[in-house]
Amino acid sequence: MNRLKDKVVFVTGSVTGIGKAIAKRCAAEGARVVLHGLEPDLGAETLAEFETGQAVLLLQDLAEENAAENLIQKAVDHYGQLDAIVNNAAQVGQGNIHNTDAAWFRRMLEINCVVPYLLIRAALPHLTSTRGSVVNIGSVNAWSGEPNLMPYSVSKGALMTLTRNLGDTLMRENGVRVNQINPGWVLTENEAKRKREHGLKEDWYKDLPNVYAPAGRILWPEEIASCAAWLLSDESGPISGQVFDLEQHPFLGRNPPKDTSTIPG
Repeated sequence: MNRLKDKVVFVTGSVTGIGKAIAKRCAAEGARVVLHGLEPDLGAETLAEFETGQAVLLLQDLAEENAAENLIQKAVDHYGQLDAIVNNAAQVGQGNIHNTDAAWFRRMLEINCVVPYLLIRAALPHLTSTRGSVVNIGSVNAWSGEPNLMPYSVSKGALMTLTRNLGDTLMRENGVRVNQINPGWVLTENEAKRKREHGLKEDWYKDLPNVYAPAGRILWPEEIASCAAWLLSDESGPISGQVFDLEQHPFLGRNPPKDTSTIPG
């Protein structure tokens, strides 16, 4: 398919995991992609997986002052236009009310909500000229979250409200669509590594309790990428200000499952 032909898509945090899968799907759909990350080695490896002219790599910490303006300008300078942003980069980490200090809470809110806002604001003139689209990558934890994911969950809840607010405002004022994907449990490289560090066996994801994986497995990054490509394309029409929960069971109003087994870590 060529749903994104001639579009330029900027995907933050796209040298691993969900972001990388989205970038590769966009390129497969005909887009030119702006890759972004922090690690030069991972960036170079990812860039090498794209055909010549399909992608450009930008490396910068999103928390740096003026990072949003700098990255957007570099993207536009390279390709001459900008049609879409995927705000995928995120600060991930544990914390609860007993061990989360102000600095850690602020860091979560800064990277997971304020930075996406700043990128959208910096890109708005360019997105307006192309009647572009934004996809924010949230988390099902935005609805409440696990006890030990409190600051992360709150930051994704804030992002969800930002999506709905800008999805309404910008569609009316600028013709720019803003939507969000809340992935459930996804088997990314980093998630696999975290679970191994928490003491699980190498192939922990092959034998999961039904309470977490009714389908017998968790989600793949490519399945999130498929939804993102649709939201970025003209096929999704005027859809804006919407949040799509991508999980294999409902999160709101779900009856308590009989299997109460837990996954360590």
